[in-house]
Amino acid sequence: MTSTFHPPRHWVIGDVHGCAQSLQDLVSELPPADRLIFCGDLINRGPRILEAMELAWDLVSSGRAVWLKGNHEADLVEALRRGPWTAQRSLAGCDTYRQLGERQCKAWLQRLEALPLAYWGHGWVATHAGFDPLSWKPHLSIRTPFWQAYDGRFGDVILGHTPGSHVRRFGQLVMVDTGACYGGSLSAYCPENGDVRRVAGLRPWSAAESMLSSSIG
Repeated sequence: MTSTFHPPRHWVIGDVHGCAQSLQDLVSELPPADRLIFCGDLINRGPRILEAMELAWDLVSSGRAVWLKGNHEADLVEALRRGPWTAQRSLAGCDTYRQLGERQCKAWLQRLEALPLAYWGHGWVATHAGFDPLSWKPHLSIRTPFWQAYDGRFGDVILGHTPGSHVRRFGQLVMVDTGACYGGSLSAYCPENGDVRRVAGLRPWSAAESMLSSSIG
């Protein structure tokens, strides 16, 4: 019997937001030889942020994964780089800062600062939110202006940033954030064949508790 070689595929994973158990469950369901692309925003909101960061970084260090920068990582880096008084005010409501503390956040600073903005595949690209339609460079918080202007120049663009109930395709845009931290699911999308894998996110009451904690912190 002859075996057929299948080259490793990619799985683009939506916003984790501190849902470490969901991330662990999802990774365990994905083929170990395939490449994982975290689409940004691993931090903030969820209850186990450091565990999610450490799991992701272990996968990056082993060569199995790429962690893209999201707007939450960029905001944390910017706040930590500011002067003490400005940084203190910016970090007052940051879940990552509350859970990790100043020392651990600063220990992660160089890693978070160096995260790439996009990952380019064959006929597709993954990035957190989209591209600036004036410069066509990655933009970490854009939505409608990119969605309306995208002309297909990069092939399929796989995005996080905007949560929904399921992985959605709109033309050549694929949105993979399925609201794990809000009681939805954590999803992975394979650009090579369109497969989707998903696991449960935070239970609804846990998600509501996490949001309440963020609002009063």
